Parts: sequence; C-alpha cells; structure tokens
Amino acid sequence: MENQTNVNEFILVGLSNDPQLQIFLFLVFLVIYLITLVGNTKIMLVIREEPHLHTPMYFFLSHLSFVDIIYSSAIVPKMLVNFLAKHKTISVNGCIAQMFFIFLSSGTEVFFLVGMAVDQYVAIHKPLRYLIIMNQGVCVGIVALSWLGGLAHSAVQIGLILQLPYCGPNILDNFYCDVPQIIKLACTDTHVVKLQMVFNGGVLLVVVFIILMISYTIILVKIRTHVTDGKHKALSTCGTQITVVCLIFIPTIFIYAQSFKKFALDKVVSVIYRVITPMLNSMIYMLRNAEMKKAIKRLVSRILFSGRKLKA
Repeated sequence: MENQTNVNEFILVGLSNDPQLQIFLFLVFLVIYLITLVGNTKIMLVIREEPHLHTPMYFFLSHLSFVDIIYSSAIVPKMLVNFLAKHKTISVNGCIAQMFFIFLSSGTEVFFLVGMAVDQYVAIHKPLRYLIIMNQGVCVGIVALSWLGGLAHSAVQIGLILQLPYCGPNILDNFYCDVPQIIKLACTDTHVVKLQMVFNGGVLLVVVFIILMISYTIILVKIRTHVTDGKHKALSTCGTQITVVCLIFIPTIFIYAQSFKKFALDKVVSVIYRVITPMLNSMIYMLRNAEMKKAIKRLVSRILFSGRKLKA
C-alpha cells in the first residue's frame, strides 16, 4: 500500500470538535470500555472456575466474550486518545491494522453465533444425544473454524483495500478506520471494489441473519410444542441469543449492505455497533442467564471469603 499512495496518515473527524463535549465523551466511552472489559473478563473467569458451566454453550460464550474484548480494543483505545489529542490522526499502517482486527473479530463473532445456534438446535431436537453430538472435539472444531473463517474474511477485505492507491485527500469522516470511508478516498475507480465489499459484507450478513432467524424460529416452535421440562430456561436462553444476534446483525447490515451512500445516522449506528454492543452482550448474558448470575455470586463469595481468611 505504501508503494501506491502518497498518504502517510489519515485524519479522523471523530464525533465532535467541541473541546468540552470531547472531554465528556472521553469519560462516557472510557466507562463503557471498562465495563466491556470487566464484564467479558468476568464471564470468561466464571465459566472457567465453575465446573457445572463446562458445557458447549458456555464454552462458545467464553470465546464470544474474548472476541468482544478484541473487537472493542481494536477501536476504543485509539478513539479515547483522539478525544484528548489536538491532531486526530492515524497512520496508514495503523489504519490497516485496525481494520484487520475489526474484520477478524467481527467475522469470527458471526461464525460463533452460528455455532451457538447449532448447539441450541441440537440441545432441543436431540436432547438424549446432545453430549455425544456436541462433544469436546466438535466444540473445539467449531471454535477453530470460526477463527479461520474470521481470518479469511479479514484477509479478503484487507486485500481489496491494499490494492487501492491513495493520493489525497486523507480525511475520514468517522472515529475509526472503516471500509466505506477508506474506499471513498482512493484516487481510482472503485466501483468494482465497492460491489465486492457490499457482497462480502452486506449480502453475506443478510443471508446468515435470515438463516439464523429461521433456525431460532424453528427452535422456538419446538420448545413451545414439545419441551415440558426446563421450558422456561430453554426459552430464556434462546431469547438471549436472539437478542444478541439482532444487536450484532442489524447495525452491521445497515453499515455494509448499503451502496456506500452517506446517511445522517451512520455515526450513531457505528457507535452503537462498534462501542456499545460489546458491552451490552456481556450484560445481557449476565443479567438474563440465571445460571450465570448464580455462578457470579458464588465466585464473588469465594473471593471475599478468601480475602477475609487472608486478613485473619
């Protein structure tokens, strides 16, 4: 990319030019980022420490939490620095690295959600064979394939970006590096690349979202008509996963399924999806999952009890 461009850095417009508002936004997004880190780390620790949570669903959930940490950390730290910086810039290499980790984590997250839907389907339709079908090897394979799928998705997207020359201007009307804004700055015809990006991002996301919604509809019908024992728990788990799927897919489809036109709500949707959703995911799983809430209370009690013993 450096051989094809005269641009060494990009200027990020950000969310506001008002110094006082920027300090306020810095504090707000710092709190959101810390909650995201603490919440998702707590989920991973609880699942690791609680033996009764060593099931396929929670195995996938712990990896999903790890992906959310990577995803948030690819965007928010640089965003926070720019709130306090006089010159809001990011190097070309830094921009490429940021997009690589965004696509890696978001692509992997989508595959994890597909894996969690498969797990839920097997749990409801094949309850007696559930642990045989969803054995450790299968779960590890789904996780490995999810990471490989995310890596392939990221490599394709970055490969399309790297082939474009950039001669100026270098102003990105956003708070992070994203494909629609980057492609608009290329000093060449980008019609074909835009179509490729819309297909690789938007169309595939729409297809996967429709498949997931159909799958969860089938699961819900099965729960309501055939499940008697544990119906409330199954409905709650399914509802939680549907909520997370909608939080992730709907804003992403809005961003990437459009034909690179600028809309007034673009930045608002980006903030919701890129910054707030990783925090909400952890909160939803902790607040809506009874087993998770009980496990967190037990872990906190053990930590407090250990601390008292050490003081004594």
